[in-house]
Amino acid sequence: MNQTAADKKAINESGTGTLNGGVFMKWKWFVAAPLFFCAAVASAAETSSPYLGQENREIKALSREEINGYLSGDGMGFAKAAELNHYPGPKHVLQLADQLQLSEEQRTTTGRIFQQMNVQAVSLGKQLVEMERLLDSHFAGASISTSELQRLVMEISSLQGKIRATHLQAHLAQKAILRPEQLIRYDSLRGYDTAGTHGQHVGH
Repeated sequence: MNQTAADKKAINESGTGTLNGGVFMKWKWFVAAPLFFCAAVASAAETSSPYLGQENREIKALSREEINGYLSGDGMGFAKAAELNHYPGPKHVLQLADQLQLSEEQRTTTGRIFQQMNVQAVSLGKQLVEMERLLDSHFAGASISTSELQRLVMEISSLQGKIRATHLQAHLAQKAILRPEQLIRYDSLRGYDTAGTHGQHVGH
């Protein structure tokens, strides 16, 4: 049977439409697949815990660095309110003694302030670590009660407050024995931006 020109045109258009449709579907999946993959990755990221890996800690709530810091009486940022408001810490003052041109009396007094602070901070830090260890063990053994939970958390919070007060008090005592120019020099040596703040700094 002879095909008319109209029949040939219809067949050609039909074949082209099928081809174009196939190409369109391939490109559709080519574009969509990465989007599905990105969505899956984003979903996994949202559900992953930020505590990943911490389940293997000796005490879940404390890193090894934090434990060591508490046991050695380190500052651990507890005295930022003082340090960053022109109240130097005794540990760093001793380290910068020559640059600050400390007198012998200032060196002796600073050493005493640091020693008293460190002894107290270490004692409190040991207590805190043991309380955190006890809290962790109760949860690990599924033996925690509401009353015990409240007691331990309040004790830990109290110890944290005492540790912070210990460090802040040392900064307060340290500032009292330094001259105004030494305070300014300390901030400079520590790399703090003191522009426009020396008025309140030297006024003590």
